Amino acid sequence: MTDPVALAPTPPEERERLLKLATTASVLVACVLLVAKLVAWLFTGSVTLLASLIDSLMDALASGINLFAVRYSLQPADAEHRFGYGKAESLAGLGQATFIAGSALFLLLEALDRLLAPEPMAAVGIGVGVMLFAIALTLGLLALQRHVIRRTGSTAIKADTLHYATDLMTNLGTILALVLAASGWLVADPLIALAIAGYILYSAVGIAREAIELLMDRELPGETRQRVLEIAFRPAEVRGVHDLRTRQSGGVYFLQLHLELDDDLPLVRAHAVAEGVEQSIAREFPNAEILIHEDPVSQVDRSQVRVELRPSGGEGANVPASPATGED
Repeated sequence: MTDPVALAPTPPEERERLLKLATTASVLVACVLLVAKLVAWLFTGSVTLLASLIDSLMDALASGINLFAVRYSLQPADAEHRFGYGKAESLAGLGQATFIAGSALFLLLEALDRLLAPEPMAAVGIGVGVMLFAIALTLGLLALQRHVIRRTGSTAIKADTLHYATDLMTNLGTILALVLAASGWLVADPLIALAIAGYILYSAVGIAREAIELLMDRELPGETRQRVLEIAFRPAEVRGVHDLRTRQSGGVYFLQLHLELDDDLPLVRAHAVAEGVEQSIAREFPNAEILIHEDPVSQVDRSQVRVELRPSGGEGANVPASPATGED
């Protein structure tokens, strides 16, 4: 199961610019490839090229959804959406998974039909040329998208990158099928198309699983939670930390935790400790929204709450989970 993506320390304005650049480039590339593959399929009649054409059609539709969803998700929080619109990215990923799965099932049917009744192909050179052009254009887009993911951690762009990465396999498989079919191995065309369809369907399941986990507010990865706890324990006044809750919405982490402090610690000092912890976490995770509650240590009911004990052995040590939850 894929963990939520890690965020890079990118200012909001730069993140918005990068996301708009990536989604616009994705739509343009998908449209160019769609036209090129349509022409090649009309000349060759290859079912594997049809597979690549269908995949590009789904890419164009999915990239269009991404373009809308990412721009929608970048809207600031308002009175009716106090946590912002970030989950629009996860919805876009789920929509992409649906489109990709549909294209895979259609392709399976076409490939099976061609397997039962193989047909010769023409203009193989045109098909190979178009596929080489598609590979070069896709590689350029993937380089841009991966740069954007490193800087923004966008789930929608990550999903977009996943199905463009499968395009490379589709395009390479198409070239192989065209060459083999031109050499007289007509059955190679539908067989490779079947393999491509299976891989596309597998990828769609992975995209859908990650999107659903984010929509269901799955906890962030264990190493992220560990790092938050290590930062929270830095002040000497902190006697314990409990009820750490984390989730991700779009490009934002939401982190909540309780600090356990001495009963007789002045309120002003308790507030200063919590404020310092919050600022330290924010420096580590600049796109996070953090909520910290201070508790008198004597009032913590350890039988009812999830408790993380102070790490032993210094920073980076393992933080044991509560026996009641078994988490982390």
